[in-house]
Amino acid sequence: MAASSPSHSPRPAPLLNRILPWSLNPSSASSAPAPSYHSYHRRRARSRRSNPLPSTPPLRPPPPPMADKENSACAAAPPRLTRAQAKRAAAVTAVAVAAKRKRVALTELPTLPNAAHDDDDDRAKPARKQRLLPAAEPKPKPRAAPKPAPPSAADAAAAADGEEGDPQLCAPYASDIYSYLRSMEAQARRRPAQDYIAAVQVDVTANMRSILVDWLVEVAEEYKLVSDTLYLTVSYIDRFLSDKALNRQRLQLLGVSAMLIASKYEEISPPNVEDFCYITDNTYTKQEVVKMESDILNVLKFEMGTPTTKTFLRMFIRSAQEDSKKNPSLSLEFLGSYLAELSLLDYGLLRFLPSLVAASVVFVARLTLDPHTHPWSKKMQALTGYNPSELKDCVTAIHELQLNRKCSSMMAIRDKYKQHRFKGVSALLPPVEIPPSYFKKLKD
Repeated sequence: MAASSPSHSPRPAPLLNRILPWSLNPSSASSAPAPSYHSYHRRRARSRRSNPLPSTPPLRPPPPPMADKENSACAAAPPRLTRAQAKRAAAVTAVAVAAKRKRVALTELPTLPNAAHDDDDDRAKPARKQRLLPAAEPKPKPRAAPKPAPPSAADAAAAADGEEGDPQLCAPYASDIYSYLRSMEAQARRRPAQDYIAAVQVDVTANMRSILVDWLVEVAEEYKLVSDTLYLTVSYIDRFLSDKALNRQRLQLLGVSAMLIASKYEEISPPNVEDFCYITDNTYTKQEVVKMESDILNVLKFEMGTPTTKTFLRMFIRSAQEDSKKNPSLSLEFLGSYLAELSLLDYGLLRFLPSLVAASVVFVARLTLDPHTHPWSKKMQALTGYNPSELKDCVTAIHELQLNRKCSSMMAIRDKYKQHRFKGVSALLPPVEIPPSYFKKLKD
């Protein structure tokens, strides 16, 4: 029995057989062992010599691997540039192109056609014809401006009060602003009635009004409200009571609702309704406060802006500080604020305009700080528009308030200005009697 030959696994075809097409690969048609590379080419050469076929195309060389194609393509392609590199390259190219151009001197401008603009420009451009413009006529000399008329005493006082160096004080318009405020304070719709306690109110008295104002001063201190809020609050209360009769049980509700409106008008961060309900020990509900707020606005006809004593006091105190060199400026300012708030307590001062009350406050403050010097001057008279005789009644009323002859039981304002931050000005007392000569008209 013949020995069986060992079985051999088929040898993998060479790489060339995998690359050549099927028509040229004889091993794909039969199962015979694949010929080697050299034997295949020898057989092809013998067949060509025996049967020349000129039309037969030559055998193509094997294509290069894909990796070689990619490497050659990457080598032939230009390198990719980032955006910044491209900008720098463009800038360098622009500089190089600009450097090739010839610069024409200023003296060669008449012969501009003969000058070469570029290296590769062989033809010169023809010169443009220049149009001759007619000679300009000489301008007439400007006439000298007429000299302005000398300012009036009121304008000079207002300019001095405004300090022209500070643009926020609006010195050029100070006199116009003051005239506008004076006309606004005299409007009937912005003024409370002088006798509304007797004419309109039945259950509210002047003493109740003073108690309410004294309590509102404490509320303003509690919530750190600005003084303008307090003055507007009292103004809203008086204007409402001049039109509507109110029960005394709702007088405090009127006060907190009026302060709510004034704080919304003046404050950056006003207290809310709950704060005012809390300050009344929840005597009134939130709905009651909002309803009273609506009633006040309807009576005011939404005209909430009105000049108060504080509005004019700022202007007068500033001028008085410059006019009086003996009195310290802060003491005069704090004393004026103290007397102005005291004037809110007195129902009888409603018959005076806010500007007249502010002028009287300055009069009494200067009298308190320097009793031996006349408290009024020509400058203050020109600024305020009031002479001493016009201030007499109001000055007398404020003088009595300062001496505790009126509203002596109302201590909130007096305690407030006893503090060190206000220099304790409430402890200062004026002369018991004001010399009658201080109310005489000033001589020119």
